[in-house]
Amino acid sequence: MNQNLAVSSNASLNTFPKLLDDLVSRVGGDTAIREKDLGIWQSWTWREFQEEARIIANSLAENGFSRGDKLAVIGDNRPELYFGIMATQMLGGVPVPIYQDSIAEEMVYILDHAEVRFAIVEDQEQVDKLLSIRDRLSNLEFIIYEDPRGLRDYKDVGLMSYSSAREQGLVCDRKKPGFVEKEIEKGKANDLAVMLYTSGTTGKPKGVMLSYENIIATSRSGIEHDGLTAKEKVIAYMPMAWIGDHLFSYGESLCTGFTVYCPESADTVLQDVREIGPTCFFAPPRIWETILTTVMVRIEDAGWLKREMFKYFMNVAERVGAPLMDGKPVSLKGRLLYGLGRLLVYGPLRDNLGFSKMRVAYTAGEAIGPEIFTFYRSIGVNIKQLYGMTEATALVVGQADGAVYADSVGVPYPGVELKIGENGEVMFRGPGVFQGYYKNPEATEETKTTDGWIKSGDAGLIDADGQLRIIDRAKDVGQLTDGTMFAPKYIENKLKFSPYVREAVAHGNGHDMVTVFINIDLEAVGNWAERQGLSYTSYTDLAARPEVYELLSQDIERVNLSLAEDPHLIGSQIHRFLILHKELDPDDNELTRTRKVRRRFIAEKYADLIDALYSGRETVFIETEVTFEDGRTGTVKAELAIKEVAISTPKPNQAQAA
Repeated sequence: MNQNLAVSSNASLNTFPKLLDDLVSRVGGDTAIREKDLGIWQSWTWREFQEEARIIANSLAENGFSRGDKLAVIGDNRPELYFGIMATQMLGGVPVPIYQDSIAEEMVYILDHAEVRFAIVEDQEQVDKLLSIRDRLSNLEFIIYEDPRGLRDYKDVGLMSYSSAREQGLVCDRKKPGFVEKEIEKGKANDLAVMLYTSGTTGKPKGVMLSYENIIATSRSGIEHDGLTAKEKVIAYMPMAWIGDHLFSYGESLCTGFTVYCPESADTVLQDVREIGPTCFFAPPRIWETILTTVMVRIEDAGWLKREMFKYFMNVAERVGAPLMDGKPVSLKGRLLYGLGRLLVYGPLRDNLGFSKMRVAYTAGEAIGPEIFTFYRSIGVNIKQLYGMTEATALVVGQADGAVYADSVGVPYPGVELKIGENGEVMFRGPGVFQGYYKNPEATEETKTTDGWIKSGDAGLIDADGQLRIIDRAKDVGQLTDGTMFAPKYIENKLKFSPYVREAVAHGNGHDMVTVFINIDLEAVGNWAERQGLSYTSYTDLAARPEVYELLSQDIERVNLSLAEDPHLIGSQIHRFLILHKELDPDDNELTRTRKVRRRFIAEKYADLIDALYSGRETVFIETEVTFEDGRTGTVKAELAIKEVAISTPKPNQAQAA
């Protein structure tokens, strides 16, 4: 076993502050975390990480923080916020990360429900949100902000800059030397380490309680599964309120000692990835789709020769790229052509994306389109799917090298048991299974059986190779009137392989055919429109253009052709579609903060549009209220076109199979 793994699996190192103490004693001078600020990379060693956290812990204690208290963490990935998490855990408290793009009204429920007394936030935007709702929060007493810009004249009680908290912590440390160390020693493996709220797809968010034992055991399982070491370079850019970031950027880093990089901003992530050259990279399907869209847009802008060369070598890659990566036999001709493609196309493309040093990449959060998945593996990116949920500390099933398939998500991680319930629901249990939902025993009982099995809510099956295949959310899988299975997410993922489709919502359960709403990708379609000489003024204007409808029709027909190749899905081809007049938005409750579609809400909000899709109408008028970033509301009106799509017929041999 790798030495890093052997040391970090010491049973006495059962909390994150204790793991940090061990890292400092062994590799204290190694770089723990880096942040790009104003174009310059700043670094903190593990010793400096510990010192910063200890200073902030002293400040929190001076202001009344005690064991069991909750501290909200709100902002982009910043070292100071990670220090705040560690400081909270040093004192036996519980960090409660909140999605930084949540509007103030959404924060009220979580802050009140979690009984948050303290908060550490990034900047003025987050401070303003908290101050605007403070009179509705009986527990919130103290707020530390990291970025002081715009906050000079704020004199609110209990509001303090990070630098001031740091000065206070240094004074307190001199007055009470050893105080924090004594508090760290009180920590136990089954103590609550973090509380992460679900996205609230079907109702109010629920507080998932995870212990140190949950996160550390799961971190070690992930490390063992992919052979991670202290040499990894990982970029922390996903929301800190999401279990994936807490596991990969915090838990696994503390278990191995690898370096975490915080990008300058959300807008510079892909640019910073190119500069960092991460060895391990996690992204949900939406990010992989965005990167692919950017690639396709650039290819379309390239000259004729480059476009043709790309198309030719991508055809080669799709045939032999993945088999080569998996160590499967490939003909000499295939190897030679792929080698030439690596020199001319795949290598330069990976370098341009910042993927040249990447040993392993992950995708999770929702199903990824098989075509998207295959594209990355074809060009030499070792992307693997994993399946999990917050209630499992992220990891349930993952793909191992040499056994990676586009239509399955892998086998159980070490220590995890998996089974399919009588109703087809995926169930599991293991060391990462959560303690329960905070102040919600009824919901806990619905999700977690008395013997520790978790009901995932996902429909799936285990194939002959022991691989788990996820069909869809169990509650979303339905039937057309002729009995054909309707799996909306499967159809939507196929649609989103198109660079022109940003989001899709399929309808069909209880109907005689499948129809869809489409959100266009403004950047990709806008770029295409410019090449066609089409002028437009806004998203709504562009989405309504008949030329755009024709463009999307071609992609939908390709999806139908793909569906026709599956005997079980021939009947679920798309018959009609419309392009929505606005982008689906979390601020309008149409998506969760993790960008998952709120199907029930959309079905109610856009019931008239769904009726129009099934009534044979060619147009439908819509007037929708929208929420702007600053909280103001407005109205968008539009006359939407509805377009028919050609249906593919199965080939003779497919018809016989059906």
